[in-house]
Amino acid sequence: MNATSTRTRQWLVNPADALAGEISVPGDKSISHRALMFGGIADGLTRIAGFLESEDCRATLAALQSLGVLIERSSDGEVRVHGAGPEGLRAAAGPLDMGNAGTAMRLFMGLLAGRRFDSTLVGDASLTRRPMERVAAPLRRMGARIETRDGRPPVVVRAADTLRAIDFEMPVASAQVKSAVLLAALQARGTSRVVEPAVTRDHTERMLRAFGVAVGRDGAGVTLAGGQALRGTRVDVPGDFSSAAFFLVAGAIASGDGLTLRGVGMNPTRTGLLQILSAMGADIHVQPVAAAGEEPRADLRVRPSALRGITVPPHLVPLSIDELPVMFIAAACAEGVTDLSGAEELRVKESDRLAVMAAGLAALGVRHELKPDGMRIWGRPRTDGPAFQGGRVDSHGDHRIAMSFAVASLRAAGPLAVLDTANVATSFPPFVALARAVGMDLEETDADVPGA
Repeated sequence: MNATSTRTRQWLVNPADALAGEISVPGDKSISHRALMFGGIADGLTRIAGFLESEDCRATLAALQSLGVLIERSSDGEVRVHGAGPEGLRAAAGPLDMGNAGTAMRLFMGLLAGRRFDSTLVGDASLTRRPMERVAAPLRRMGARIETRDGRPPVVVRAADTLRAIDFEMPVASAQVKSAVLLAALQARGTSRVVEPAVTRDHTERMLRAFGVAVGRDGAGVTLAGGQALRGTRVDVPGDFSSAAFFLVAGAIASGDGLTLRGVGMNPTRTGLLQILSAMGADIHVQPVAAAGEEPRADLRVRPSALRGITVPPHLVPLSIDELPVMFIAAACAEGVTDLSGAEELRVKESDRLAVMAAGLAALGVRHELKPDGMRIWGRPRTDGPAFQGGRVDSHGDHRIAMSFAVASLRAAGPLAVLDTANVATSFPPFVALARAVGMDLEETDADVPGA
């Protein structure tokens, strides 16, 4: 390795003959973040079962500890959060490092907006490129004192004595913006209302109710009165639907006996991909199982399917935003054309997911058209041969893109090299192990990146 090289992880993935098996995906990342945060400001003990042990969620846990919250781990994996109460957080000794976790940074902006001390939120190189003003702007209208660097991290949240309620119409559908405003609204005087232009994930509203907070709904608006106290509770985190998505697509495009995914969270504001795949002809059976708490869950059985291209209904786009990269893989394996619009939010994720997916599809010989807010993909069904050439794909450090192209190997003409995969640990640490368990041929290696 020369002096200007760095080491990174990469995957070498060979086409697999068939997939089969039964797996459980790890706990939901969005719910794990929120359970920690809400438990941290609640009165009493919060017990979290099924917590996702990922780098992103550990960043949230460490930040809360730095703010004075006592958090313990039990021998059976349960996380116990001893709530500091609504006024019990204290200033951290240094910056709060969010790593790669955009959800954590944006929600902490709301959590810390009304505190009587300063906080600085920092992150890795990827997070430092992501926009934060969409959260900062409404919080400033509430009286928060928030500073960004050209709209991006680091973010400084200054001490603020009083926040005021807000009536906020979100210009873009974003669960993170909504959640940050609701967290600040808990500390505000009066009743706040957040109006969504389209339905977004409602984990925050569900969890606030589980912690004893009254949250209202009037059409597209969510209302919350300030000054309400949270009571510690038990949170059972279901399997992450966003993680299950990779195996849903894998089971649909591969040959073999199909896959069963146990205990997957089925929150209707998260399962847009399930409706998209069903419209494409995917053979997926949903067996509901007993819910634990506010979040529904089910066992999912997916079998090899003859997929067809569709125009993705606009209302399903915000309900599948994190799953769209792997949906593009399904589209490349479908008969006909799949057309997606209204997904400009993908431009501001861990990478510009539209551009990076388009580059990867091009490298593997997939006919496509990149649009400002989406993609048009001409698929190649199994009867026409492999959907992808072998080759190299750069994930640009984006965990969801890396896993999506690993799934593409199932319909590739030759081996795929997926570069820069270390950040898969931010959301889905056991992905490689589970992929191998169901029959994927995936090798993880170190690689040199010259000139980095």
